[in-house]
Amino acid sequence: MRHNGPVPTPLFQAHNLHKRYGEAVVVNDLSFEIAPGECLGVIGPNGAGKTTTIRMCLGLTAPDHGTIEALGGLTMPRDARAIKAQLGVVSQFDTLDPDFTCAENLMVYARYFGMRRAQIMPRIPQLLEFAALSHKADAKPGELSGGMRRRLSLARALVNDPKLLMLDEPTTGLDPQARHLMWERLQVLLQQGKSILLTTHFMDEAERLCSRLLVLDHGRKIAEGRPRDLIAQHLEPDVVELYGDGALELAHSPLKDYAARVEVSGETVFFYTQDARGLMAALGDRSGLRTFHRPANLEDLFLKLTGRQIREDG
Repeated sequence: MRHNGPVPTPLFQAHNLHKRYGEAVVVNDLSFEIAPGECLGVIGPNGAGKTTTIRMCLGLTAPDHGTIEALGGLTMPRDARAIKAQLGVVSQFDTLDPDFTCAENLMVYARYFGMRRAQIMPRIPQLLEFAALSHKADAKPGELSGGMRRRLSLARALVNDPKLLMLDEPTTGLDPQARHLMWERLQVLLQQGKSILLTTHFMDEAERLCSRLLVLDHGRKIAEGRPRDLIAQHLEPDVVELYGDGALELAHSPLKDYAARVEVSGETVFFYTQDARGLMAALGDRSGLRTFHRPANLEDLFLKLTGRQIREDG
């Protein structure tokens, strides 16, 4: 969608970030910006530099080179305290205090920002309601499900009414229902004008929430843009997946002439094509062969840009 008038000043900007640990270059000349009310998604394989990037943005790790500017002229690390006062953070791992109730977790965290008890007390019921945890105000984190703990972490990140939320894989380990409830809460925050920097391994999450995507590999930005624009730019529009009896042999058969690209992953063959109708007709009705025709998606983009090989953490 095109907007008339001046382009809003970015809420957050990173310029030419570099980070090395020993001989390993973890982040390599990375630049990006986040506009007010925007969700910027950062995707990439394990070891791509996503978490290190978040840590630099939070002032927890200093870049070897490069600058970070935020919130109208503040810079990291010089103004780290002032920047953090306007940030909300949900980390990969649960950092809730197990000895406090849900309400107490919110109260104690608010005190870290210098908020007075009279300021935070009226907000606690609102935050618990937002997280769908009103009925768990007096429960401790150990009594909550994984989805409830993640929503409590999100509510806690909102105690200071931040302008920008940084979420590092916020739905990892959650079941589908819990993920969808978390997504609904994040959509509400975006509608309220919050900005979000989100790292995720879930391509459906990235496509659902993110207005723009940053694709990282080996610490370097390899693509950036709106999800649908990136798919159109890098991929053929139609995908036909084949699996079952005889699927692997078809990867090297004359059927490959119907596709611009053919890939094999495990027992599945992927035909990427401008128009799947000819391929589907040529396949006919083969006994034992399963076919799945669908539009190209973000997972296809991710695999094309970063490869299909499995990478270990680190």
